[in-house]
Amino acid sequence: MRAPGVPVVQQRTRRRRDLRRRTLWTGGELLVTVGVVLLLLVVHQLWWTNRQAQRDAERGVRALEREWGSPSAPESASTAAADGDRSGRDGGDGGDGSASAGPSRDGNAAHATPAPQPRPSQAYAVLTIPRLSLRVPVAEGIGKASVLNHGYVGHYPKTAQPGRAGNFALAGHRNTHGEPFRYLNRLRRGDTVEVETRTATYTYVVDRTLPQTSASDGGVIARVPRSTVRPAYGYRSPGYYLTLTTCTPEFTSRYRLVVWGKLASMRPRAPR
Repeated sequence: MRAPGVPVVQQRTRRRRDLRRRTLWTGGELLVTVGVVLLLLVVHQLWWTNRQAQRDAERGVRALEREWGSPSAPESASTAAADGDRSGRDGGDGGDGSASAGPSRDGNAAHATPAPQPRPSQAYAVLTIPRLSLRVPVAEGIGKASVLNHGYVGHYPKTAQPGRAGNFALAGHRNTHGEPFRYLNRLRRGDTVEVETRTATYTYVVDRTLPQTSASDGGVIARVPRSTVRPAYGYRSPGYYLTLTTCTPEFTSRYRLVVWGKLASMRPRAPR
C-alpha cells in the first residue's frame, strides 16, 4: 500500500521537469533566432553593403565619364548652377588662394581651367590607384550617409582641390560600404595615384605613410600636412600634397591610417 501524498509529489516533480524542458527549449529557440539575426546583420554589413556601394561607385564613374566625354551633351543643371555660383568666388581653389596648378609633366608650372567649386556631396572627380586596382568617384564632403556609404571617396572640405597648392585630402571606408581603402596599407613609396577632373588629370606619387594616429589628428590634412600626435611624420614646407586617410585597425574606427603623396604632373584633358 502506497503512502499518502506520494502521487502528488511525483506530479509536482514531473511538472518541474516539464517546465525546465520548456524553458530550455524556448531559450534554445531564442538563441538560434538571435544567432540567425546576427548572421544576417553580418552578411548585410560585409557583403550586401559592399555590393551595393560598389555598384553605386561604378555608376558614379560611368556618369562622370559620360559627362566629360560628350561634347554635344547639354550642360547639366548641377554644373550650370555651380558655374553661376562661381561668380564672386575665388575660382574654386579649395580655400588655398591659388589659381594655378602644380608642376607639369616636364617640371614647369602648368595651368588648367579652374573647375567650379563642387556642391556638398557632388561627385566631381575620379580617383585611380593602379596598385589597388581602384577606380572610384570623389565627392565633396566626408558624410557617411551622403558620400562614404555609397562607396565614394570623400574630399575634406576646406582642403585644396586637385592640382592646387596645399593639401588635397581624401577619406574612404576601409571596411563595408564598398571599402575603397581596404588595402590602403599596401601602398608604397613611388606608387602613383591619379585624380581625373573635367579639365585635367593630376598624377601624384606616394611619398610617406603614417601607419597609425589619432582620429582627431587634424594636422595630417593641414595645408602643410604634419601629424600633431606624431610630429616626426609629415612635412615642413608648402607644396602640392595628396592625403589619403582611412580607419585602422580593420573593422574599427579607433585610429587613422594616413598616406601622403606629392603632385608629379598635370595632363590637361583634350578638348572633344
